[in-house]
Amino acid sequence: MSFIVPEERKVAQGVVIPSPVGENPDMITSNWRSQRPYMKDLEKCDMCRNCYIFCPDGCWTVDEENEVVIWNAKYCKGCLVCVTECTEKALDVADELDFEDGVVRLEKSF
Repeated sequence: MSFIVPEERKVAQGVVIPSPVGENPDMITSNWRSQRPYMKDLEKCDMCRNCYIFCPDGCWTVDEENEVVIWNAKYCKGCLVCVTECTEKALDVADELDFEDGVVRLEKSF
């Protein structure tokens, strides 16, 4: 089976198509994340960018000016790949309930 792709939609093989820049509010994590990554020791961070590179949800951004990585809690699903990939062990894991803004909160009990 072959598909006919309109000429205006064809792209060269191996081309990266840029996505819109910004946040998608439809993808914010609900209230099911039980753990989150946090920067345990900023001094240990060597800016390897592994957290930024390996995060499947793009929750890390790089602030080149201040030489820090910034975590976006709104979109983090709690997979903790960033903690695993941190070469200097600057990141660690904490329970959501340890934070005021933790997502594991219910308005009322079941």
